[in-house]
Amino acid sequence: MYDAPARTATVVAVLLAFCTTLLTGGSASAAERRQDGLTGYAFDARCAPTQEQMDAWLTSSPFWGVGVYIGGSMASCRPTATDPGQPHLDGTWVARQRAAGWRVLPIWVGPQAACQASYGDLIDPNPAGDYAAADARGRAEATAAVARARELGLPAGTTLWYDLEGGFDVADDDCRRSALRFLSGWTSALHALGHRSGVYSSVSAGIHALDNADNLSPGSYEMPDQVWYAWYNGRADVEIDPQWVRASTWAGERVHQYEAHTTATYGGVALTIDRNFLELDGGSRLPRSLLACGRTRLDFGAYPRLRTGSKGDRVAALQCLLRKNGRYRGKLDGRYDRDVVRAVTTYQRRHDLRRTGKADRATWMALFAQGSGPLMKVGSAGESALRLQRALRASGARSVRVEGVVDDRTTKAVARFQRRVGLDPTGVVTPETWVALQTGAH
Repeated sequence: MYDAPARTATVVAVLLAFCTTLLTGGSASAAERRQDGLTGYAFDARCAPTQEQMDAWLTSSPFWGVGVYIGGSMASCRPTATDPGQPHLDGTWVARQRAAGWRVLPIWVGPQAACQASYGDLIDPNPAGDYAAADARGRAEATAAVARARELGLPAGTTLWYDLEGGFDVADDDCRRSALRFLSGWTSALHALGHRSGVYSSVSAGIHALDNADNLSPGSYEMPDQVWYAWYNGRADVEIDPQWVRASTWAGERVHQYEAHTTATYGGVALTIDRNFLELDGGSRLPRSLLACGRTRLDFGAYPRLRTGSKGDRVAALQCLLRKNGRYRGKLDGRYDRDVVRAVTTYQRRHDLRRTGKADRATWMALFAQGSGPLMKVGSAGESALRLQRALRASGARSVRVEGVVDDRTTKAVARFQRRVGLDPTGVVTPETWVALQTGAH
């Protein structure tokens, strides 16, 4: 059972730790928006998956983000006689996931809204001092969360997410206002300690209350930098219902939990998870330009077979690709002459393609895909995404849009390609998939 005197002592101790941290040089403000924005899929489970489970899902699931419960009085993943909890969740586990490319979303679950009687730890609804007790508790929880984040090796600037479960009565003034003051204290303390603030709640309860307060009484509460809202409409997007939250609020800084408590199997590993779609730090960024070799266009609706005597923009694109791959030094004049034939033949020989001197489908695919072979899913962006999308287009996947950010259309085309060449059709671009593209398999 929860012990109230123990809670008071804990709050005082943590507040003292918070003050000590501030005196020893905590950052004065939240970190700036990260440069590696991400738009894509995430999941969270009751407990952090094991390393083996994460490895299996890395190369077979659509997810790039993973929500992890790192602590708090109401965190459900606790060791029992029959459940080990998550003893593997340590700095090594976090470092491995981050190195593999996972976006780790650390979640803290402490006291809940005062009118949520089903929880054993509640926010103090006393309105004295403009809900000073709630504010103090929010700051204390933030300090404890930062301490745990540091134990796990999460860097400064990481968003720490507070889980305020929905379903509470937003019409109850003391319940709503004490929750808002608590979350304001949470955000203020995180900013002072060099972290960003995130809040998870239902779209119609906690997130609605935050946005409504910011709209009607701007500046009264310090707002979180990012929000994670439960709205089980089954749509993998970050759209919001304006009856609950203004369309522009937290644009580019949202996570949408669109499906709850579902069992999913990837790579032969089954987990019970919540499904989420996120757009954080402005989302995955498009490349500045789609042109290459100065101002040469590479993207066309189709890539027909080219041969001696061919002319036009597609030949210029071929010349550019050959130049980028070190096989051509001539002009980008759009003329398929002897120098182009020689460069194509050399490229084909060096990459185990049929030596015809003609730019056929396999040659186009290989030229576009040439380079490193990073793991890619929805949200992966940049030069590698362009190479992937262009290689798929050259293979005949006309539904793919060449934009420089992997989307659902791209991964569906990847799965079709994988099935056609005998690979597991996961839609995840693995090193084996890159090899198939780079050798012109079709």
